[in-house]
Amino acid sequence: MEWLDVVDKNGEPTGEVVERSKAHREGIWHRTSHVWLVRKKDHRIEVLVQKRSADKDAYPGCYDTSSAGHIPVGCSYEESAIRELKEELGVTAREEDLHLCGRRTVYHDEVFYGQPFIDRQISNVYVIWFDREAEVFHIQEEELESVRWMELGECIRMVEEQTEKNCIAPEEIKMVERFVKDSLRTP
Repeated sequence: MEWLDVVDKNGEPTGEVVERSKAHREGIWHRTSHVWLVRKKDHRIEVLVQKRSADKDAYPGCYDTSSAGHIPVGCSYEESAIRELKEELGVTAREEDLHLCGRRTVYHDEVFYGQPFIDRQISNVYVIWFDREAEVFHIQEEELESVRWMELGECIRMVEEQTEKNCIAPEEIKMVERFVKDSLRTP
């Protein structure tokens, strides 16, 4: 059972806690951290996308953020981001490696396996510059089917045109694009 802090509209814990499945069943506000691994390879910017396991309770088999997760009770956005990177991809990171590129407020209603999924979350979106070949990642097989590097523009097209099954928010991948462009302009 996974317990989450209930949060206000600013993403601040209210002092109440909720079990994850109840949060999604009833649309209770909670927090998540999303981390995008980004690299420059052959003069192109690439992002790592994960393919979610076909057994996931939400968005099975979809391409998604490099690493993401709910924030357990009492943890910070950064602690959760670092923990999820280690668990899902075998990547060891430090807080100073995380570059905050934005915050999203998520209002999304879906149905999975015949059950309502009411997502109300505040998500911090981070970028880490990281270069490792896809086959070297140690993926958490119960969570992910695979990972692959995708050219940033191709990823944006996939999201906007739904050329492949994904659950990446257009707003989020655009945050990553803006961050990358800004950081490459800085000497």
